[in-house]
Amino acid sequence: MAFTRLATIVSLALGLIERATCTNGKTAGNAVCCPLFDAVDFLQTNLFDGGECGEEAHSALRLTFHDAIEFSIHGGMGGGADGSILVFNATELQFHANRGIDDITSRQFPVFQALNEQSGLSGGDFVHLAGAVGTANCPGAPRLEFMLGRLAPVAPAPDLTIPEPTDTVTAILARFADAGFSPEEVIVLLSSHTIAAADDIDTTIPGTPFDSTVNTFDTQIFLEVLLKGTLFPGNDPQPGEITSPIAGEMLLQSDFLLSQDSRTACFLAVHDNQERMTTQFKAAMAKLQTLGQNTASLVDCSDVIPVPAPFPGPIKFPPSFSKADLQIACTQEAFPSLATVAGPAPTLAPVPAS
Repeated sequence: MAFTRLATIVSLALGLIERATCTNGKTAGNAVCCPLFDAVDFLQTNLFDGGECGEEAHSALRLTFHDAIEFSIHGGMGGGADGSILVFNATELQFHANRGIDDITSRQFPVFQALNEQSGLSGGDFVHLAGAVGTANCPGAPRLEFMLGRLAPVAPAPDLTIPEPTDTVTAILARFADAGFSPEEVIVLLSSHTIAAADDIDTTIPGTPFDSTVNTFDTQIFLEVLLKGTLFPGNDPQPGEITSPIAGEMLLQSDFLLSQDSRTACFLAVHDNQERMTTQFKAAMAKLQTLGQNTASLVDCSDVIPVPAPFPGPIKFPPSFSKADLQIACTQEAFPSLATVAGPAPTLAPVPAS
């Protein structure tokens, strides 16, 4: 009874905390977040083509990973989610794992400079705000958290801190563990590939998507990564690439190996569980985007992140495909019954560059 009364008192006290009303009429949990509403509008207009889930949104999410994962819980590496990949791009773009990042940074850097001049937004806050806003433009995505207050990066991160698609599963899991992530969290973060495309693995076919619903944040990626690979018509596979039986789609060697390895295979078994995928991804991203930061000194400004459009699902097999076309390594969980989209075998178009 005493506990019940205490819980009621705490709830009432929390209810009395007034939200800040910003000059634009919007409200935030903390007044310091108010200027970010204008920053979000600026990003949508100047980076995301008015709010599209296109190449820039995909790239912004990718950049958050390449920035933050350059960190070790044991010390001696980069500063984590500090924006060093943008601020010190002349150095970090030379890293092999950052091939293709130059397009992203060249597009983002002038937008960052403008927001830095207007509101003093640090490089780390910019990279991770842009990643959260860009992801919110994709239907089905979770509304990612955003914490404000990262200090300016002091130095570039060292090389060889970013996992690559040619790495072994053991090497990938070890690098993630060094940054503080479990094997399950590795697969959770792999969810980002549902809105990703490859520009630099095979430069002859830029913008090649990793699943057939590249502009929707969904579990389609975990279905299609299990497809038994064949060759792209007219293209030889490149290092790190396992060709997909869907024309115009690319499977990464690392993704496929993770889907088949006993340490990780069953973590991909979220095929038709959109809620589980997005909930886990949101939690893993909250951890990733504050790596190396003193979270006690950050302010929760998640209120400023747009609410994504709902998942239009359910996922389905692409036309002409079925369970018989899958290479399923996890036998502990029953594979769901999924319909197949009607029509001839698809040929996916590349994701257009902005």
